[in-house]
Amino acid sequence: MSTFGNRSDEARFDEAMSHWEERSPVSWRDFLGKETNASDETDGLFDLEFLQRLATSTMPFGRYKGSLLVDLPEAYVLWFSRQGWPKGELGSMLQTLVVIKENGLEPIVRALAGAHR
Repeated sequence: MSTFGNRSDEARFDEAMSHWEERSPVSWRDFLGKETNASDETDGLFDLEFLQRLATSTMPFGRYKGSLLVDLPEAYVLWFSRQGWPKGELGSMLQTLVVIKENGLEPIVRALAGAHR
């Protein structure tokens, strides 16, 4: 059972974002310098389809082969930032994962993964 209970995906996402905003020194909306809503076109951290793929994708090679990307140790992900990112979507996902881990946003990604299990 998810730590967010049996609510809809949207409710889980909203709760995770609220939790993060409570801990964050600045609102993510203020950081972007604009108000956002569900109808905005988004990319990166605000591309829900990309985040859902990231939430359910596993590492295809190496020491952590088969592990969910969100479960990779931060040091391992940072190693790629020093050595070079894999090509394609995996590289994009790992780059995004650095931002997610540095800002404590794993609960949001885990909520998305739990909704698709």
